[in-house]
Amino acid sequence: MTETQCETAVGTTTHSFFPATRRAVSLLFFLNGLMMGSWAPKIPLFAAALGLSESGLGIMLFVFGAGSLLLMPIAGFQIVRFGSRQVVQVATILFVPTLLGISLVDNVWSGAIAVFLFGGLTGAMDVAMNANAVEVERAMRRSIMSSCHAFWSLGGLVGSALGGYLIAVTGDLGHSVLMVGTALILFLIARPSILADRPHTSEQRTKARLPLTPLPWLVGLVALFSMIPEGATLDWGALYLRTELGASVSFSGFAFAAFSLAMAGMRFAGDLVRDRLGAVRTLRLCTAASFIGLVTAGLAPNLTVALVGFAVAGVGISNMVPIAFSAGGNIPGLAPGIGLSVVTTLGYSGILFAPSVIGFVAEHTSLSAVFTAVSFLNVVVFALSGLARHADRTSG
Repeated sequence: MTETQCETAVGTTTHSFFPATRRAVSLLFFLNGLMMGSWAPKIPLFAAALGLSESGLGIMLFVFGAGSLLLMPIAGFQIVRFGSRQVVQVATILFVPTLLGISLVDNVWSGAIAVFLFGGLTGAMDVAMNANAVEVERAMRRSIMSSCHAFWSLGGLVGSALGGYLIAVTGDLGHSVLMVGTALILFLIARPSILADRPHTSEQRTKARLPLTPLPWLVGLVALFSMIPEGATLDWGALYLRTELGASVSFSGFAFAAFSLAMAGMRFAGDLVRDRLGAVRTLRLCTAASFIGLVTAGLAPNLTVALVGFAVAGVGISNMVPIAFSAGGNIPGLAPGIGLSVVTTLGYSGILFAPSVIGFVAEHTSLSAVFTAVSFLNVVVFALSGLARHADRTSG
């Protein structure tokens, strides 16, 4: 999509701080986060309904991740053919009802299919909405990716916070019906204003295959090494506080709370910081904060220091992934859908699969050692931070 086409698509709102196209894509991010947050409190009910052991549930979560990683590249190819607007609409319409399937399964095989579709279609929607956000960034000549991801975090917070209460009041199926209905309403509100980007030319479509050049894979490595610490904190932070720092069960959840609140808050401010400092400098500052925070958490002598460390890490990681996604969608000579599919697939593989590897390593060492070691992934990101210059194409 050319710069002129983008400006035409956005219309008179091009130079507005929060035009309709930006509101629409932000709403899509919130919707996706809401659905993912609604899944979290269902996991114990899902496992109980199917009689799953811990290992059985682990396999189901692996199927969830496999679905995401399989459909993400497929969505990228479809974006090249049809444009992100068309793909995000189809992916959202198909994804939203899959939450009902989670509540209706009655055996392991139907459960595996439901989880595969839920994970796969959320991944497809994720690629498409990120691609649409890249197009809105180009049209506005302003960074918006960090705030889009902040809306995703906000949606996840709302979905998970309300989930337990709604399940207790309405039951598992009632909760799904309410969330699906809410998500469909949000989609109908957003749909008319989704940026109408155009499919790419036939010449660009011939490039719609997994790229052989190293650049998109290196940007994907930045996303991967940025998301592994997020997955580690989500899955192992509470256990670390409880088993190695003596926190109570009720207090142990504050590890991810401190991390996620700091991350969400900084994501709303991240676009302004990136526009002022540039993507490369912003990524380097964020990487340094992530490194300091994770080392502080991993070597913490007490709970207070650990929580400060996780909060600082959240501030750092907040804008690393959005910058990587913006860069992936602006790689020269590569269709945005393909670049984004590579970056998102590599990035999300970190948050989906790395925690299980971390569990194996922690069993033979300690979680303190794990968080300290994970911090050094930031050294690689810092070394590759020059690649973030491609994210700045949105403002030029």
